[in-house]
Amino acid sequence: QVQLIESGGGLVQAGGSLRLSCAASGRTFSTSAMGWFRRAPGKEREFVAAITWTPGITGYADSVKGRFTISGDNVKNTVYLQMSDLKPEDTAVYYCAARTYGSANSYYTKEGHYNYWGQGTQVTVSS
Repeated sequence: QVQLIESGGGLVQAGGSLRLSCAASGRTFSTSAMGWFRRAPGKEREFVAAITWTPGITGYADSVKGRFTISGDNVKNTVYLQMSDLKPEDTAVYYCAARTYGSANSYYTKEGHYNYWGQGTQVTVSS
């Protein structure tokens, strides 16, 4: 079992920044990749960013590329999502996900690729 706890969400004005954190605990040694997804009101959950645990290959949705940065700390078992130049359309509940099987040589963009999920943290961007 792996437990994921997100933090760092909140209310920010458009153009501002936030950093989300996702702390993993439990059987983290088998983690091959982690990702961030989000669900905006009335919409399906969508991929935001992902990272392989080693060697740290990253991938992003087109909508956040150049504004968001995903990173990981293997010692702390924590993955971060630095969000800059936030827009009202970034308003959503952000979820952290972990994949504890398979190759760590590529990142994954689909929900079904992950087998553990956090509870989510709300990000609200005001205009």
